[in-house]
Amino acid sequence: MDFLSLFDLSVLDSTVRLAVPLLLACLAGLFSERAGIFDIGLEGKMLAAAFFSAAVAHLTGSVWLGLLAGITASLALSLLHGLASITFRGNQLISGVAINFLAAGMTVLVAQDWFHQGGRTPSLIGQGRFSPIELPLATTLKDTPGFGPVYHDLISGHSVLVYLALLMVPATWWILYRTRFGLRLRAVGENPAAVDTAGVSVVGLRYAAVMICGVLCGIAGAYLATALQAGFVKDMTAGRGFIALAALIFAKWRPWHALYATLLFGYLQAISLRPDIIESAIGFTVQIQLLDALPYILTVVILAGFVGKAIPPRAGGEPYVKER
Repeated sequence: MDFLSLFDLSVLDSTVRLAVPLLLACLAGLFSERAGIFDIGLEGKMLAAAFFSAAVAHLTGSVWLGLLAGITASLALSLLHGLASITFRGNQLISGVAINFLAAGMTVLVAQDWFHQGGRTPSLIGQGRFSPIELPLATTLKDTPGFGPVYHDLISGHSVLVYLALLMVPATWWILYRTRFGLRLRAVGENPAAVDTAGVSVVGLRYAAVMICGVLCGIAGAYLATALQAGFVKDMTAGRGFIALAALIFAKWRPWHALYATLLFGYLQAISLRPDIIESAIGFTVQIQLLDALPYILTVVILAGFVGKAIPPRAGGEPYVKER
């Protein structure tokens, strides 16, 4: 039995790549829920962003225009969620479910109308995809014992969106805990009446959080279609939005813990793609279907075991009604 093979550099590299959309969606949900707006529509926003980023990247030949289109699509759905849950004080969970259904149907319908390929986009090539970035001295240090292979195979060679997602973790921590905006954002998720009394707009802060959520979901969806894969296919998010929500609960709404939680989910997805490594590590064959189900099984375990222990923002899910 070779347990070290479970932590092969190729597995860890796949872990990082697969964790990126989860991390971005988890941070998106963190901003929204810290402001008191529960958002289970992360899945739908990512899906819409994935389609429009791939479609525009194919039509224009520019992956950056595709990224912009994906963010715009996600922002439109975020605005819809904000109108329903903030302005009209509707049920936030129902609004999120509606967004998921809307995105699932709309993406396939528009894809079929535009490209006539069964609800998918043509494969992206050249400038229509994000290319890997080789960091300085990666090739030179490749054969250096210890650090060299780690730097070349694990740290270097990712697309710009991977590095952006990792930088968003300390950026989110700094925004939430070291800025006036972050203090107010956290306060509006705990006691919006106190924030309103201080003369700060509760509605404005919640819309800002929802819009930040939309931007991050847009980047996550664009990453799926233009970096991790080479185009859009039906339901390509495959439940990642819900996994991100489970990771958010597991992380107890904290940025650094969100990174660790999403890396765990990414690792489970990575080893599910390498049944040969699992077999060599444990000494017997495991059904591929069971390996594919591991991230979802962990999601259920987390939701069943941690929901009662993880305390969400006190004003989460409740529309704010200004006292007169």
